[in-house]
Amino acid sequence: MLDLARICAETEARRSEIGEALERFAHNTIEHMREERELLAGRIELPRFATDFRDRSALVVVRGVGHQRDLRALRPFHQGHGAPVIVAVDGAAEALLEEGLTPNMIVGDMDSAGGAALRCGAELVVHSYPDGGAPGRRRLEELGLNFKLVPAPGTSQDVALLIAAEKGARLIVSVGSQFNLVEFLDRNRQGMSSTFLTRLRIGEILVDAKGVSRLYQPRPGLTPLLVVIAAGLIALIAVIWMTPALRDLGELLWLKLQLLA
Repeated sequence: MLDLARICAETEARRSEIGEALERFAHNTIEHMREERELLAGRIELPRFATDFRDRSALVVVRGVGHQRDLRALRPFHQGHGAPVIVAVDGAAEALLEEGLTPNMIVGDMDSAGGAALRCGAELVVHSYPDGGAPGRRRLEELGLNFKLVPAPGTSQDVALLIAAEKGARLIVSVGSQFNLVEFLDRNRQGMSSTFLTRLRIGEILVDAKGVSRLYQPRPGLTPLLVVIAAGLIALIAVIWMTPALRDLGELLWLKLQLLA
């Protein structure tokens, strides 16, 4: 059992840890702004990709907390929003295939994406370090798969978001990635600062999957309307058939229609 004094002491201890974490995060963010100016200035050289992002929506999927739930919630958006481009970051390709979705592009160092995902037909983009080192290159070369190389600072998630933004996506939906400050701090990784800066760089076209699933209301298709009409006709025919007077009237009308034809 916890008494009031211990609860207060534990709460104050956690608050002090949050303050220290915020200070480390802010310091690390400033260091990234100094060392990785290209990330904010948009000076990263990108090759020509086969995947077309121009004026299309893009889903950038990271295998993070709740990514499977977010993917299921986005089903109506995916079905009714003109087949958005799906970009998987490393192992997220496996999660997409499990949900019956095939990524158009896989970005990362290719250490957590399985062989089946790499051979699913998606365009492969290896994230390399600014000094030219690319851990994923050797694996893809051994598998005999074609790939593009993008040397850039930050994380593979940052590169995937920047590719979608720089290649003209009109809306980017982030799935499974960090969205608020608590989630950034919870990861406790230095690379999260570059992701924070990348979000600032992309701006208003970037939204989180949770917000899209709450706001997006798919338009009803023609199928439900046809089902309702068919059900009404069946019920009407059944009522007419079960009522002798209405059945005689229906037969009379049918004879007149045959005579007019």
